[in-house]
Amino acid sequence: MVWNNAVHTLELEAGNHTTDSYINELSVTEQRIVITKDADFVNSFLLAGVPFKLLLVSTGNISNKELLTLFEKNISIIEMAYEKHRYVEVIRTSLIEHR
Repeated sequence: MVWNNAVHTLELEAGNHTTDSYINELSVTEQRIVITKDADFVNSFLLAGVPFKLLLVSTGNISNKELLTLFEKNISIIEMAYEKHRYVEVIRTSLIEHR
């Protein structure tokens, strides 16, 4: 899995005003994982099967440094989770693999 090929919404034409439906479409077209704290993506995933894959960050308020550390410590576990699942959730203490 290639994690260094990320696209932030700020890099898209509409920036942070990019619609969820466009992000979902881009995710499917380019087979990308959407990383978000936005529960709207969970709803679209459960109801319509989009985005392609979803990583929900459910840590509550957390500093960017703490979030980066959390990802660095768990990146191999996250990668393994995507071998079997399309929807994974990161919380402060563990990873939840949704079926």
